[in-house]
Amino acid sequence: MSSTVARHSRHSESSKAERRSSGNHRRRRILAAEDAICDTVVIVPARNEESGVLMALDSLAGQTHPPDLILVVVNNSTDRTEEYAREFAARPGVPVTEVLNLPVNPHKKAGALNFGIRWLVESAAGGLAGAARYLLVMDADTSMHHQFIARARRVAESDPRIGGVSATCLGRTDLWNSPWQRYLTGMQIIEYGRYAHSRYRSTVHSMSGAGSFYRTEALQSLLNWRGEVFWEDDANLVEDYETTLALKESGWKVTANQLCVAYTDLMPTLRELVQQRERWGRGTVDTLRQRGWTRFTWFSILTIVMGFVGFAYTAGWGLVSMGIIARRGLLFDPVWFSLMAFWSIYAGFRVRHLGWKAILVEFVLIPELVFAMVRNYWLLSSVVKSYFTRVSAWK
Repeated sequence: MSSTVARHSRHSESSKAERRSSGNHRRRRILAAEDAICDTVVIVPARNEESGVLMALDSLAGQTHPPDLILVVVNNSTDRTEEYAREFAARPGVPVTEVLNLPVNPHKKAGALNFGIRWLVESAAGGLAGAARYLLVMDADTSMHHQFIARARRVAESDPRIGGVSATCLGRTDLWNSPWQRYLTGMQIIEYGRYAHSRYRSTVHSMSGAGSFYRTEALQSLLNWRGEVFWEDDANLVEDYETTLALKESGWKVTANQLCVAYTDLMPTLRELVQQRERWGRGTVDTLRQRGWTRFTWFSILTIVMGFVGFAYTAGWGLVSMGIIARRGLLFDPVWFSLMAFWSIYAGFRVRHLGWKAILVEFVLIPELVFAMVRNYWLLSSVVKSYFTRVSAWK
């Protein structure tokens, strides 16, 4: 493959047209020949990500097994995302990088990803599978562990039936400016770490939107089946989950590995956190309502139901505890004390891999109980919004 790095001009509309023309010529030169097939291509959809896109791209340049080609799809952006991406593309020594501009994209992240995939399909005689063996999809606010691609390739090569390897997401630390933000981001770090510890298994609920490593043969099967990899619909809020289900329905396996780590941004305010989780939760419920009860959705449906059961149990346990204290005062009650001790030890045990600080926070119980109430709120509101409100389209 050619190692020529694209040089981009920003001075006039005519230079933009020349750049598009030269980009098309370079695309044919890079991918048209049979001996120019890529091993790994990365697509990075970016919408108003000027603060994080360089960090994401730098993490790709620092891979022990670097990608052969990076496609940055800038869509619906009003900031300097495209400019920063082109600056990265012009650096010497970085992987070949193409910056594609999609100024009007009503289909959110799914539309941007499909745009990049169509670019690849048009660039190789053998379609998507002829353009690359593997496709990594990652968010522009995410950075990959320097061995992510190498490790994900090993997992994929261990079983030809594996269509996707999901990243294990961890939150970035030291991003707080106040005690409240420290609490909020700290609980998210614990939440991500606890979930990551349970994702090493033969199948997963959903590929991670922050980072997903796909076998292009599997994605080609989706193209052959429905004409697009990621479902393009204004109402599709969780393209990663819908695609996970589509892969399973097509006979492919999806998995995750604890060593395939992606570091992602955390929400610094309660409002942003609730908005993010409502979007994820509501999108999941929307997809489940469309799919119905199947052998691929039953576990997710039961998880949501058990979430409500857990909320009812927690609320009931709290009310009973307060009732006991109100009647008897803070007297020693062996039954109540035993329950408290059990849940405290169990909570700390679940995060033992995160270190002593996380264990101490979980032992106290109160921080986790407060965060659980917030979590139960967005779970309930996600279900309600799925049934009674419409999804807002991008403008």
